Amino acid sequence: MEIHIAENAGFCFGVERATRELEKELASANGKRTVITLGRIIHNERYTEKIAKMGAEEADPSDVDRIIERAAGGEEISVVIRAHGERSDILDKLEHCAKNHPNLKILDCTCPYVRKVRDIARKNSGEGKLFILIGAPDHPEVCGIMSCATGDKLTFQNSDDLSLWISNKNHESFAGKTVAIAAQTTQKIAEWKKCIEIIKKVYTNALIFDTICSVTENRQRETHELACQSDVTIVIGSMHSSNSRKLWEIAGAVCGNVYFINDKSACRNIKISPEQKVSITAGASTPRSVIQEVYETMNEQMTENFAELLEASMKTLNTGDIVEGTVTSVSQNEIHLDLGTKTTGVITHDKATLDPQAKLADLYKVGDIVKAKVVKVSDIDGIATLDKTRVDSDANWYKIVEASESGEILEGKITEVVKGGVIITILGVKVFIPASLTGVPKDGDLYSIQGTMQKVKIIEIKADRKRAYASIRAVLREERKAKEDAFWAEIAEGKEYDGEVKSLTSFGAFVDLGGVDGMVHTTELSWRRIKHPSEVVSVGDKIHVFVKAFDREKGRISLGYKTEESNPWTIFTTKYAEGDVADVKIVSLMPFGAFAEVVPGCDGLIHISQIADHKIAKPEEVLEIGQVVAAKITAIDEENHKVSLSIRALIEPEEEVAEEAAEEVVEAVEAEVADAAEVEAADAE
Repeated sequence: MEIHIAENAGFCFGVERATRELEKELASANGKRTVITLGRIIHNERYTEKIAKMGAEEADPSDVDRIIERAAGGEEISVVIRAHGERSDILDKLEHCAKNHPNLKILDCTCPYVRKVRDIARKNSGEGKLFILIGAPDHPEVCGIMSCATGDKLTFQNSDDLSLWISNKNHESFAGKTVAIAAQTTQKIAEWKKCIEIIKKVYTNALIFDTICSVTENRQRETHELACQSDVTIVIGSMHSSNSRKLWEIAGAVCGNVYFINDKSACRNIKISPEQKVSITAGASTPRSVIQEVYETMNEQMTENFAELLEASMKTLNTGDIVEGTVTSVSQNEIHLDLGTKTTGVITHDKATLDPQAKLADLYKVGDIVKAKVVKVSDIDGIATLDKTRVDSDANWYKIVEASESGEILEGKITEVVKGGVIITILGVKVFIPASLTGVPKDGDLYSIQGTMQKVKIIEIKADRKRAYASIRAVLREERKAKEDAFWAEIAEGKEYDGEVKSLTSFGAFVDLGGVDGMVHTTELSWRRIKHPSEVVSVGDKIHVFVKAFDREKGRISLGYKTEESNPWTIFTTKYAEGDVADVKIVSLMPFGAFAEVVPGCDGLIHISQIADHKIAKPEEVLEIGQVVAAKITAIDEENHKVSLSIRALIEPEEEVAEEAAEEVVEAVEAEVADAAEVEAADAE
């Protein structure tokens, strides 16, 4: 095996300088000064733990005000700015504090390459200019650079984002401005070149600043070259590190086996054979010591792997053996395994899964480790026929048995409809569910649940015949009970719910509140008198209700539907006052006058004397039911909820009408009361 370490792997100049200055400051502080890094100095857990033990504190840039308060209070503090740099507003705050409080010391370890881009952003932005930066918008380096730019400024993650912006013609709004474009120092070179080509097509005079760090450029180029020549590429770094992720992406584009690891502890997951070529590279935040540890660990592991392979090559397979192999290929009808011997393992579809509808490509991927039983060995063909279902069945049967004893809920797929029920496959084991326990209504279509995933409880085990019986209904019942318990635990008088009308009776409507039903009495459905709930709601309606009372033991909930805001009298008094004129609708004619609807649910009386400017024998001479007329509100009886109306007041002078109205008001009220009594008596009959 050949292992090559990239020459440009590990700490770059900027990171090395920042860590060196930090460690020097920690040594000189000797516990007498507090040393704080704004953000993580590098993306490496081991190094972070190391400097923490040396006394370094890590603070988020948003904590700068708290740091300034500590310094103003007399605490000796050194603030270290990492190689990424920091936002200009934060630096300004710290520098201002340092001028007034000498006990605050600032160590600006911003990388020279990053500082250069910040200067470019400062000089090439402002009035009449547009500054564009290609980089990760949320990355600390990018945030710091963009804070130095003024006026119009834009950040694009990659060439795709830039192309989309241009295709939407957003660039046209910046026509006539001087355009400058630069890149995050760790940007991928290939991506940066694409962006330049795109910009040149729309801004022919754009100022292009090639700001990718030369170390980054060399590291990316070297990673690409090594990955092209290697069977396996190992990238050491953190997923939080922009430059490390880019190395991983570059290697992954040309090498089929790329591993992204933090340190040597992850080496055990890397499978390499002696004849393979391996390359190791690392991001700018990876110490050289970590790279060396990975290299040594890989060498040791290869020695062990070689011994294992040599031993495995000498192994023989026998019928009945349980073997483990690595999937090397997956087809529609079978999968092939590398068993570590000269014999190739083959598992046909029916021996790989109990689900005849399953696709092997969905169940197995190249590289998966599979355990199976040897059924037949052919030394001539170099093939061992294997059966995975036997191994799964034996191992998973005990899990089914345990679930029946513990009451654990299992999940599986309904794979067959058989006489009397359905078959659910759980962990590769076929379990029978009687039709009555499927949750499908009696005489319902069992095929409606075929192919679906269902949760079940094992209700019976027949160990001698290795058969199990399950129930979907038992799970549904438990879920319903849990839902009800949760509902009753939270219910309270006055609490509001959005529910659905489930059924209607002569005395009210039953509403589903989410698994628990409540009842709205007919008198609570409307402010007006109704004979049946169907006059207000229908089955399936979604309505907003509130709890009036409840009895947990009896399972009863009394609901309210009408509110004071919907009270017709409240609506009327909010909208009208005595003396107002309203368009009213004639709803009934009586010998003593006419009743007119002012607002839905609230009627007023137009006494016969107030209908016309001349004497009439009966209201029908002037009015008819359904007619809309203008009337004046002459009196409002708040206590009895009575309204007096007058059409005549809009025809004759108000003084004349008022004299007659005063004499007739008593007669009108008495007549109205008598008439109402007759109506109630008629309803009762």
